[in-house]
Amino acid sequence: MKNVFLGINGVRARELFYYLKGGVVDYGEEHSRIYGHSRFGKDYEQGNYPDWDEHHPVHFVGHSAGAQVVRVLQQMLAYKAFEGYGNTSEDWVLSLTALSGALNGTTRTYFDGMRPEDGRSMKTISLLQLLRLGVILYDWVDITFLKNYYNLGFDHFEMAWKKAGLFGLIDLLLGNSGPFASGDWILPDLTIQGAMISNASLQTFPNTYYFSYATRRTRKIMGITVPSSLFGIHPLLFVRVLQMCQWRHPKDAPPPYKGYRWDDF
Repeated sequence: MKNVFLGINGVRARELFYYLKGGVVDYGEEHSRIYGHSRFGKDYEQGNYPDWDEHHPVHFVGHSAGAQVVRVLQQMLAYKAFEGYGNTSEDWVLSLTALSGALNGTTRTYFDGMRPEDGRSMKTISLLQLLRLGVILYDWVDITFLKNYYNLGFDHFEMAWKKAGLFGLIDLLLGNSGPFASGDWILPDLTIQGAMISNASLQTFPNTYYFSYATRRTRKIMGITVPSSLFGIHPLLFVRVLQMCQWRHPKDAPPPYKGYRWDDF
């Protein structure tokens, strides 16, 4: 069984834990060694809810990948996976509400460039390859006011020019190092295959309430699925919704799992 704590959802779960409790984010010795990044991250000197425990549990609301992250976080709490916190338990989570949660993955990943054959690797020519280059350059130039405005969450890979240098940048761009080389980024866990692997390692717990709200912005016209409204969808997202309406799993690629039906997604 795959150690679900080693995926990117485990990274985000750790960051969420320390964001609430306070302290220096500890990504874990094993994860840091396997994926080749610093073990420690941001220091939350003052947690946003330091009293958090089984007597002061939390209601979590997760959108899209956030729903996956909270499920992994609860599993880590149950397994007491946070060093120095031996009293954690699954009862620290009172409820988990998913809003359009990608609990079973999303076909959007394949449109962006993940290979439907394996759900782990990127197509050579794709939107994701362009975004990969943009992310690397954004972190490498390391402009403070931009990073303060929007941090992509890869600081623990130390891709900034002061650390990586020019040769480090070349290595990153060639795919020899960094999160995209190791697979320690979000899209592999958001494919249908990646979600299946994660779900196989996750439990639900009797003292936690679970809710999942699915949303839809499509309708059928003459048997064809199309976006439901020009005005109800942000213009920048309309094309992406239209693409998702038309998704069909490639006939020459093996299905993500036995019994897969494209219209379930």
